[in-house]
Amino acid sequence: MNYKVLYRKYRPDRFSNIVGQDYSIQMLKNAIIHQKISHAYLFTGPRGTGKTSTAKVFAKTINCLNPIDGEACGECTNCLSFATSPDIIEIDAASNNGVDDIRELINNVKIAPSTGKYKIYIIDEVHMMTTSAFNALLLTLEEPPKHAVFIMATTNVESVPITILSRCQRFNFQKISLENLKKQIKYVCEEENIKITDEAVSEIASLSEGGMRDALSLLDQLSSNEEEITLDKILENYGSISSKFIKDLLESVANNDVSKVVEAIQDLESTSSDYKVFIKKVVQELSHIAVLIKTGNYSGNFSFKQVRDMIFKFNDILNKININMNPFSLILLVLLGDIQNNPFKVELNVVNSSILNVSNESSVPIQEQGNREEEMKIVDQENQYLQKLREIRVNNCFCGAKKEYLIQYQANWKKISDDAVTDPDIASYVLDFSIVAASSDYILITSKLESTAKILNSKLDQMEGALKHYFDKTVHFFALSEQDWRKEKEEYIAKLKQKFEYSLMDESVLDEMKPKKGSELEEITTNVFNRDKIEIV
Repeated sequence: MNYKVLYRKYRPDRFSNIVGQDYSIQMLKNAIIHQKISHAYLFTGPRGTGKTSTAKVFAKTINCLNPIDGEACGECTNCLSFATSPDIIEIDAASNNGVDDIRELINNVKIAPSTGKYKIYIIDEVHMMTTSAFNALLLTLEEPPKHAVFIMATTNVESVPITILSRCQRFNFQKISLENLKKQIKYVCEEENIKITDEAVSEIASLSEGGMRDALSLLDQLSSNEEEITLDKILENYGSISSKFIKDLLESVANNDVSKVVEAIQDLESTSSDYKVFIKKVVQELSHIAVLIKTGNYSGNFSFKQVRDMIFKFNDILNKININMNPFSLILLVLLGDIQNNPFKVELNVVNSSILNVSNESSVPIQEQGNREEEMKIVDQENQYLQKLREIRVNNCFCGAKKEYLIQYQANWKKISDDAVTDPDIASYVLDFSIVAASSDYILITSKLESTAKILNSKLDQMEGALKHYFDKTVHFFALSEQDWRKEKEEYIAKLKQKFEYSLMDESVLDEMKPKKGSELEEITTNVFNRDKIEIV
């Protein structure tokens, strides 16, 4: 079998061929030029960024008999025999991580190199070593022989003991930039006569997430036949999502088009798309929108706060997703949470805008024209209201909580969940929530994600109205994250031990604090014109 996979065929054999790690490479070359070789190096960073390749090139260069400007000559006996040199010892710590393996290494380290200047030990995935093995290696790192050089590589530097870190020169390898990845992919395609579109090059670079090895492995798979590699081929075979799809989806959210958002997420789920790829691309696009908003170059309907909050919510999904949960349900909930239930628009060709003193010259959304300080003030008021509402509803639920209510309402909840499968409006209220406490008129529900609970609490009135017929009366809800619920439960138990007696609290005290619904413009126009002359979309 003569075929060699691309990432091995194009593995760098010189510093000049290593892509995207300019600072680390220059520092290593300087050490060679000035003959300041340390006894221990630690290369850290994400997978596929060139740590092991750089270790091999560095090892080859410091043993080269005639290095030129910090580069191996490639012609001396040491360079030519590098692959089989007994002075270069490579160890995979993932499979040779025990103390006995390290003791054998330590015993051999005393032996002088055969032909090279140094005896070089390249230890890959060093974080996999056991504590005993690290302790044994530490003794050698403290007093190493002059001819020994250790080069260690890891993707998880947090697992390497500080005693080892303090004895190494550390080099942090960064994810390779998209531009460098695209440049290398194009170079390999030219060398291998692989036909590929520019869009496909960009998509491969994006999917590889800063790793050259992943990029070349993906290119290798896609080039298994002589067909041209296109974006459609990648999307079809690797569960990726096009940038156009992401932009169209976010535009649907900005335009409050519920049906298109639901349809788009259903399409993603039905095609078995990778939800992690989707979220990362959405966050990337939202970050781009955020920059446009702050630089004054954005003409869409999102506010900076909306964009920022969505990014944090999607980040929560990536960090806290439970393997038993459907990620697309959470994604849909986040997107629906940023759609207004009754978005309002005035058609200027129907009403006389001069009566309302509205300028025709401005096409900027009303929300964007508002004062930012006023917007933050409204957000603070909403937060204060929800905090007080939480205090009252948790108290009132505990006041009359009984197991019989919990069992009864959990049975109702199952019926609601079953109906949610075909009703997106109900789905946005019940997906990924569980009832944890109930009294006759109050129910506490929990979600794993704090952001999901906040979204639901912002539309409790709509939820209680939509679910009223399932309970044959209006039941008051409040949503908590699982972490907040544990705190409330612990406090409840502590109060019971102190013989604290709960009493019902009156919610009407919050009427003045409750955020006002609708916009000032809608209120004015409703007073001036009949409702049917204003288009609500």
